Amino acid sequence: MDLIVTPDGTLRFDGSPLRCALGRGGVRADKREGDGATPAGDFALRRLFYRADRIAPPKSGLALQALRPNDGWCDDPTRPEYNTFVPLPFDGRHEKLWRDDALYDIIGVIGYNDRPVKPGLGSAIFLHVAAADYTPTEGCVALAIDDLVHVIALCDATTRIRILDR
Repeated sequence: MDLIVTPDGTLRFDGSPLRCALGRGGVRADKREGDGATPAGDFALRRLFYRADRIAPPKSGLALQALRPNDGWCDDPTRPEYNTFVPLPFDGRHEKLWRDDALYDIIGVIGYNDRPVKPGLGSAIFLHVAAADYTPTEGCVALAIDDLVHVIALCDATTRIRILDR
């Protein structure tokens, strides 16, 4: 099953439209670190993380890993770990995956800028839980928790997410 994301904030799969939040910088084919844009393109979904202290393991055909309080993601383009999962503490710029809000209770890692990683082209592009008011993300695709659980249950290692910029 493929997921199709349109720049108007709609995710479609099997013909069903779901509201989603996208990056505050819109959708861009020329994504750069810090621009707040969601990258346009066709990407794999690599794996899922979830908060085992808050939710049961979600059903999915994707590789699944429980988050720990010391999990992070490097968003420092000067570091060799750029755009990869890192243990905390980490002395480079990074994002904490264990958050106080519920936005990262489920994280699907979108395979953007990861094979190979190119410094400065953007990092930490995830499919995750949307804020209640669908506030724009920093470049991710975000769905209501119930929609996200439904979608990832239908995903496996062959699933692609196509993010359209027009």
